[in-house]
Amino acid sequence: MLVRLLRRTADRDLAHEALHDTFVAVWKHPRSFRRDGDLGAWLWGIAIRQLVSRLRKRAHPTPVPGLDLSTLSPTVRSAEDELLLAVEHGPVGDAMRALSPELRQVLQATVVDGLTTKEAAHLLGIPLGTVKSRARAAKARLREQLMSREAWS
Repeated sequence: MLVRLLRRTADRDLAHEALHDTFVAVWKHPRSFRRDGDLGAWLWGIAIRQLVSRLRKRAHPTPVPGLDLSTLSPTVRSAEDELLLAVEHGPVGDAMRALSPELRQVLQATVVDGLTTKEAAHLLGIPLGTVKSRARAAKARLREQLMSREAWS
């Protein structure tokens, strides 16, 4: 989970603090896991919200660095990371790479990480309206690219 948090912030201390806060939150409220979903997804939801909460307290968020998960050893990768790698190297990954970095970041924050548009705005350090318009544009372009690839198949 730390590796995933580090994909969202270049500040290692901030990522470690968010991870620590995640496990404290789980320890204090273990019954908040309703057992109707994946445990890893539940933990990630808490972790990303802890990170966003800490980023809100800062005047300027730290830029998000790039990290290639394929360089990690298989023992470090979670099942979710494996799925993301499979998508990344398929048609969806190709279509995502064709998007501008701004659109890709918003799509990753809102769709992949499951953040609200307000949380994504805080995480990315951009206005809420910008997140909404970029998300709409990214989804439309992604849909167009996937449909055009399907037509060529």
